[in-house]
Amino acid sequence: MSKVEFGVMLRQERIDFQAIRDAAELCEELGYHSIWLYDHLLGMGGSNQDIFESWTLMSALSSITTTVKIGTMVICNSFRPPALLAKMAATLDNISGGRLEVTIGAGWFEPEYKAYGYPFPDTPTRIEQLGESIEIIRSMWTEEKTTFHGNHYDVDEAYCNPKPVQKPHPPIIVGGSGEKHLLRLVAERADGWNCPATNAGEFDHKHDVLKRHCEAVGRNIFGLLISEQTVCVIAKDREELSAKLEKGKKRYGFFGDIESTGIVGLPDECIKRIKEKTQRGVGKFTIFFSDMMKPETLRLFAEEVMKEFE
Repeated sequence: MSKVEFGVMLRQERIDFQAIRDAAELCEELGYHSIWLYDHLLGMGGSNQDIFESWTLMSALSSITTTVKIGTMVICNSFRPPALLAKMAATLDNISGGRLEVTIGAGWFEPEYKAYGYPFPDTPTRIEQLGESIEIIRSMWTEEKTTFHGNHYDVDEAYCNPKPVQKPHPPIIVGGSGEKHLLRLVAERADGWNCPATNAGEFDHKHDVLKRHCEAVGRNIFGLLISEQTVCVIAKDREELSAKLEKGKKRYGFFGDIESTGIVGLPDECIKRIKEKTQRGVGKFTIFFSDMMKPETLRLFAEEVMKEFE
């Protein structure tokens, strides 16, 4: 079995920084590939909910860890001009010693756009903006200076030094599932694709659509990095699994039927599900654990499941 990468989605709502720090350090100790944050300005549970900003958190976590990779699932393209985002990312890649994971999307949560004063254009326009951003960011990471004049962004002789540590640049992964525009953009401009947890039940269909887009633009889908955002409910015995699954369904019900689409079961059952998913093309998992960042759950998965894929 080829090596599979496992990342952990960290909690950043209604929590203090020390708990986030402890979880990040434990993930590194246990050998997880990466830790992930979400790029939202409002809590999903309510507009007045406490939530830490992702890039500030990533900067802090990069300074107290040494090996685990760090990313945001997904960066909202609308929140930062692409030239600034390129500079921020290059800086963080240097601070972390080349550990930045870049996954970006077109944005979708309209209430935070309105609350923070961002325009919220229609979906095709936001995806066009994302495409221009990727072009600018990649250029700024690899060229001496960048000039770009598009329909949405203009950059004139912008320098981005120091360049990222990762060469030729950190892979740019696009998250989303829109078949006509988003997956076409992945085929045309991205280094990889992340399937959101909300679309896990449609993975095969979305993967096939992406494959057809790749063929249309002359790319081989096997050259793309494919990851899946998913929910994991893991337990030591049936009684514990039943209780965890009930809570997991309440917490992550908005993702759909997590029992059928997630990584659910005792350790051997979780291994089986992961193998089924990897056979369909997934090489990396970014995991929402049902009980979030409980140390015993992180340790159980690492010691009983991850070892199978080393």
